[in-house]
Amino acid sequence: MNQDKAHMAGNPWMAGLALLCSQLSLNVGAAFAKSLFPQVGVEGVTAYRVGIAALIMLAMFRPWRTPLTWKQALNVAIYGSVIGLMNLLIYRAFARIPMGVAVAIEVAGPLTVAVLSSHRARDFVAVCLAAAGLYFLLPIHGHVDQLDPVGVAYAAAAAVCWALYIVYGKRVSSMSGGQSVAWGMLAASLFIVPIGVAHAGTLLLTPAFLAVGAVIAVMSSALPYSLEMMSMRTLSSRTFSMFSSAAPALSALAGMAVLGEHLTPTQWLAIGAIVLASALTSLR
Repeated sequence: MNQDKAHMAGNPWMAGLALLCSQLSLNVGAAFAKSLFPQVGVEGVTAYRVGIAALIMLAMFRPWRTPLTWKQALNVAIYGSVIGLMNLLIYRAFARIPMGVAVAIEVAGPLTVAVLSSHRARDFVAVCLAAAGLYFLLPIHGHVDQLDPVGVAYAAAAAVCWALYIVYGKRVSSMSGGQSVAWGMLAASLFIVPIGVAHAGTLLLTPAFLAVGAVIAVMSSALPYSLEMMSMRTLSSRTFSMFSSAAPALSALAGMAVLGEHLTPTQWLAIGAIVLASALTSLR
């Protein structure tokens, strides 16, 4: 098993495949999560996702067997806090605007990481494409009532967290096995679970909701973060960001298939422009 993981971590094709599977799992899980918002609220669903995923990761990898240095502990604490906050912010955005639109705005985070790590002429074209896409998504022109400005603001804040997630995820990715993810999810749960309990209370103990919460935790956190961490050992931050560029399209498709969310042709074109911009920044 360890040899298979090592092979995946060292093979860029396998690392890319793992990252693609991560994105698929993450977005389908997010669609199921949005369907649970009316029952336990955004905070409750986030607590399920982070808290149950932390328990799964701790049981699987038992990270306490390898003590952390002070520097590793600091990076893991920041990494975990960013995970928790990113999840909460993007779920708040999902509650107000379509998933595909929210993730298209959020992907500005990895796009920024990619652009800052490269200085090629095509990056200017990518920035222009992304700016055009965001212009047609943001409620700053024409019919401003089409999108909730607060939802857009949450998605933009999640974009900042996604950029920090890539930076600090890369720093902790050298740690053995799933240790970094397990410690990170524990740090995230210590931050998020109390917020979820404060908002949803005993509703979180409802068996039916717990079952759906467990599925969300596996699909949206435990599985994708583990796959991403394996990929980060091989892929650069710029390449990781390129693969992340598919997220808006996948999220829009998941929202359409699971939740019946339909976007306008203009919104689809805007998402396409942002996806293309993200991909351009990392083409060799």
